Amino acid sequence: MTGQPIPVIIDCDTGVDDALALLFAVRHPGLDLRAVTCVAGNTDVDQVVRNTLIVLDHAGAGDIPVARGAARPLIEPARSAAHVHGQDGMGDMGLPASTRRPVDVDAVTLLRREILASPRPVTLIPTAPLTNIALLLRTFPEVTRNIERIVFMGGAVAVGNATPVAEFNVWHDPEAAAILLTAGVPITMYGLDVFERVQVPAADVQRLRQSTEPRLKLAGDLLAHRDPAASGDPTPTGGLGDAGAVCAVADPGGLTTRLLPVEVSLAPGPGRGQTIVDRRPRHGESEIHEGAREQALVDVGLDVDVERYVKLWLGTVEG
Repeated sequence: MTGQPIPVIIDCDTGVDDALALLFAVRHPGLDLRAVTCVAGNTDVDQVVRNTLIVLDHAGAGDIPVARGAARPLIEPARSAAHVHGQDGMGDMGLPASTRRPVDVDAVTLLRREILASPRPVTLIPTAPLTNIALLLRTFPEVTRNIERIVFMGGAVAVGNATPVAEFNVWHDPEAAAILLTAGVPITMYGLDVFERVQVPAADVQRLRQSTEPRLKLAGDLLAHRDPAASGDPTPTGGLGDAGAVCAVADPGGLTTRLLPVEVSLAPGPGRGQTIVDRRPRHGESEIHEGAREQALVDVGLDVDVERYVKLWLGTVEG
């Protein structure tokens, strides 16, 4: 890494893998984590704030401002992922609360303040439903002049997890995701297609869990946390999940992307929340007969160097 650190802001719903992302972002020398904003998603927004402050303690973070954001999506009710992340969003480890306190402004206000105050354009990394980001873009569109890129964890080219076709973060607030795509800044979609592939080997997970260093033990316990529905999985590897999106900012060369048209399905029914990624080499009958629709062009993650990102994450968090 050469030159000045990249100024980044993480917008998260701190569950297990958002915590892994924060541990990495705080400690990577090429990243300048300027703020963290919290939104309802994996758990309720107050618990997200609590979890975020705990993780920043374990990471040895400085005085990084943390703000509470939206308590529910723009239209839908909040729907947590407690069945994956535990009732507290952090694997129900019973971690004591932090003495840190969130700032006394809301997430959108903090986002605007930190983006416009940054001497270099900021990279936004949303690892959560996109409610805060949509509210920011609609309320203060002038922030886009100082946003370098938005690298969001969300969407899927192939198979969803919240539904057969929709990924959780986009499904949780599809309207917000649709607003993000119209931001007018470069966007990278770190979707399920690459998200699910980056797995830390079992031996590394065990080494971290056995550490007497609280940061490393937390990292190992987070990696070892399993979705109860998948507890029959014989390979106890640990998925980096959201942390892979932050790795892609620190080391973009490990992610293979292609600039493709993407839109979000907003219609009710089984397709709601799907990210429709157009990989066709040419227009089809729909466009020929009805005319082409305007669609956002997004750098869509299609392949990932798993070993490279695992090595990067371990080296940073353990270093």
